[in-house]
Amino acid sequence: MKKAKANSSKTLITWRFALVCTVLVMVFLTLMARAAYLQVIEPDHAREESTKRTVRVETLKVQRGMIFDRNGKELAVSVPVVSVYADPLALDKALGKRVIRAARKNKEDHKALAENEEEMTYRKQVRYDNDIRWRELADVLQIDHEGVDERLRDNPARRFVYLKRQVTPAVASYISQLKLPGIHLLDESKRYYPSGEVTAHVLGFTNIDGKGIEGIEKLFENALTGAEGKRTIRKDARGREIQVLSEEQRVEPEDIQLSIDLRIQAIAYKALKSAVLSYQATSGSAMVVDVKTGEVLAMVNSPSFNPNDMRDAHPYKRRNRAITDLFEPGSTLKPLAVLAGLDHDVIEADDTINTFPGWMRLGGSLVKDERNHGEMTLREILKVSSNMGVAKISQMLPKEYLVGLYQKVGFGEDTGTLMVGESSGLFYPNRRWSDFEIATLSYGYAVSVSTAQVARLYATFGAGGISRPLTILKQDTPPEGERLFKEEDVKAVVEMMESVFEKGGTAANVKVDGYRAAGKTGTSEKAVAGGYGDEYVGYFAGVAPVTNPRLAVVVMINEPGGDVYYGGQTAGPAFAEIMSNALRILNVAPDKGRVAYLSEKKDAL
Repeated sequence: MKKAKANSSKTLITWRFALVCTVLVMVFLTLMARAAYLQVIEPDHAREESTKRTVRVETLKVQRGMIFDRNGKELAVSVPVVSVYADPLALDKALGKRVIRAARKNKEDHKALAENEEEMTYRKQVRYDNDIRWRELADVLQIDHEGVDERLRDNPARRFVYLKRQVTPAVASYISQLKLPGIHLLDESKRYYPSGEVTAHVLGFTNIDGKGIEGIEKLFENALTGAEGKRTIRKDARGREIQVLSEEQRVEPEDIQLSIDLRIQAIAYKALKSAVLSYQATSGSAMVVDVKTGEVLAMVNSPSFNPNDMRDAHPYKRRNRAITDLFEPGSTLKPLAVLAGLDHDVIEADDTINTFPGWMRLGGSLVKDERNHGEMTLREILKVSSNMGVAKISQMLPKEYLVGLYQKVGFGEDTGTLMVGESSGLFYPNRRWSDFEIATLSYGYAVSVSTAQVARLYATFGAGGISRPLTILKQDTPPEGERLFKEEDVKAVVEMMESVFEKGGTAANVKVDGYRAAGKTGTSEKAVAGGYGDEYVGYFAGVAPVTNPRLAVVVMINEPGGDVYYGGQTAGPAFAEIMSNALRILNVAPDKGRVAYLSEKKDAL
């Protein structure tokens, strides 16, 4: 009996051993088959799953390039900011888990509750409403509570929605401490313009995604942006980097250095804004150009806007009027007519022109001065701004020559700045010109130009007859330029323009402290349908110092209000302030014996 029991026990042990061995063999074979299946038959799926768990792609971000003035002063920089976004689906799931957890704690049937969609929706909303942190989120983002609730709860299936773009790091830190489910932070950068409205029209601005919209920001968008890089790595279970699979180097953005001198830009903006406000004008523009290089040292407009706060940046404020707005420049072109006569040898610098009786008819139309000046020298013609004087000179010249000369100095084409929105003006050299139209052309009508085009013309005067394209970028070496006039003729005309500041001149009350200046006033009626209206545009353009010109300055005041509208009165004081201060900043030696205001004080005594 005992022997039978022993045999039975031994058989059971043997059977169990065999069973265990069989199971182990089957498991081993199954694992081998599975491994073979994954490695041989479907290797791509295994690689894909492994990649999902271990491979990560890191983006190598780049900041937008900086913009500097010619002296290295920052005009546009990128500062770190954070954007706050939400994942409404993740929030909804988190609320659902908390509802289920609370139901278990209260010993409810949580499985039945999970299947009751209506009840779950109600309880999730109650839990959301009772969490004060959502109110704190709305307050710190300065968004009304209903706005936050709408974005987070109206459509729980959404995966991404911005709550607010470009918040400060301090706000982001506070939100991070709230530990709200479904709320995430995204590192970004924001464009900041330290000089604000002073350089707004030159620089332009970027949109909320960092893309250039206007000005330099748009013109050099590709250079300023660069390109992000990518780095593909493999990590282990603990998140440690174990292998670099591939790496795409980022393209660093370029920094742009402008020809603008921020010191001169600020002076020009202050003077222009003061003139626009003082004379109740609609708008105004001013430019300062280095005559030796063609570099634009200042380009300002009024009204302006603050690119750091676009809430009040209406379209009419954003327009860079110095390059877009076109007006007939009036008497500022009279020096060009005199220079044309000298260049074509129909007059000499010491000649006189008989303007008696102060008017003349050309093709049935009238050309006239305010009074009969009789016989006048070329200097006197510019001093009193005689229409008759330059009109008579224009009638001595071949029409093709005079019209071609106006085209040669840059009217009807871009100035060379390549600025976004620049207008080439309105000038049609190939049409038929009557004698009267030629006469009006000589004193600044029958052509519409921008402030920048007038600035280029006066830079040509200052450079002794050499025309260079204007540039908004700092130049290491000045362009050679093209000689349009003989140097002695240009110098003669520049010295004639000094008379404008003398007693009896159109700008006798304008004084450029410490420097001999050559300038010309201009006042043109604004064209309306069928003729000219009651609005005016005042100009003052000139170069200084006369002994060795360095700067050309043009000031335009559009539609001054009240009874004062002549260019010498509205634009003249701003011209003097800009020119004298800009020359001092550039350390240009004064070439006038005494400073004007000291002379005035002595006379007062």
